Amino acid sequence: MGTSMATASTPLEVTSATQRLGENIRLARVRRRLSQEELAQACGITRKTLYALEKGASGATVATTFTVLWKLGLLSTAAALADPDADEHGKILEAARRPKRVRNPVDSDNDF
Repeated sequence: MGTSMATASTPLEVTSATQRLGENIRLARVRRRLSQEELAQACGITRKTLYALEKGASGATVATTFTVLWKLGLLSTAAALADPDADEHGKILEAARRPKRVRNPVDSDNDF
């Protein structure tokens, strides 16, 4: 009844990841002895939005999440997200599309 269409179709792995991220953000905030109100105000968001982010709600935007990470000094940890060097599956697919042999360019004689 209270479940939105987006939530109902969100894969369990995604839900778990957003909840873990929210827990990590909450722990970082608590370690810094910041209240939700203080951090939310510093990020230009409402306390309700920060609460939802910490609970792993799927409605938080990437910009909001990155702003909170930035304010906590953790934005650099987001650099590993979708890192192409860590994409083993993508690298395998790319390698499969490479030509099997490389041909040397043909020197053409332009002296007509």
